[in-house]
Formats: sequence, structure tokens, C-alpha cells
Amino acid sequence: MDKKILVVDDAAFMRKLIRETLISGGYTDIVEAADGAEACEKYYADRPDLVIMDITMPNVSGIEALHDIKEKDADAKVIMCSAMGQESMVVEAIKIGALDFIVKPFKPDLLLSAVEKIFEE
Repeated sequence: MDKKILVVDDAAFMRKLIRETLISGGYTDIVEAADGAEACEKYYADRPDLVIMDITMPNVSGIEALHDIKEKDADAKVIMCSAMGQESMVVEAIKIGALDFIVKPFKPDLLLSAVEKIFEE
């Protein structure tokens, strides 16, 4: 599949897990960022088809990065990831324009179905 996906998480193991899940689903053009600031830089440089982004990160949070990206590109497709207990932030992310959210730890098939759903729209 020739869709470019930006994976944003401050935890290297989580980026690796998401990357491996995406590769198992046939997605191979994957870019990574470790925080919201890097996510914004890479988004504007690489113009990915989809962003999968953690909510809680140091420096610039996923919510702040989502707001910045959506402000500059209203058509940006973003799935947010969060741990349990961050429901209010998930609601805020949806209001800003995130298309979906995944609760961590996630099941690989749930992540892939969320990605596929967005690409089918």
C-alpha cells in the first residue's frame, strides 16, 4: 500500500509496536516522531496520508500538535492514541478534528481496522 503514515509517540517501544502492526497490515511507508513538535515538523515536511498520535507527550502534547496540524491543514487525517483515564482529552481531540481514537494498550486488529476505515472514506 502506498499510503504514508506518521506515527507519533514519546515511547520508542510503542512506535515500534505500531510500526510492526502497520507493516503486518501492508503499510510500509512509515515516518516516526517522538513528540508533538517533531510531529508538526514531519507532518509539514512529509505530508503523510494519516497520523497516529499519542495524546500525552513531553514538550508539545498530542492535543497541541493536533490543533496546530488541523489549523494549517483542515483535511489532515489523525487517529489519537490514549491510555485509559484520558477520556476528557479524547473528547477534546475529537472536537479539534481527530477522526478516531485507539485506547492503549491496543489490539493490533483494532488499530488496523481504524486505519482501513479512514482510508476507505
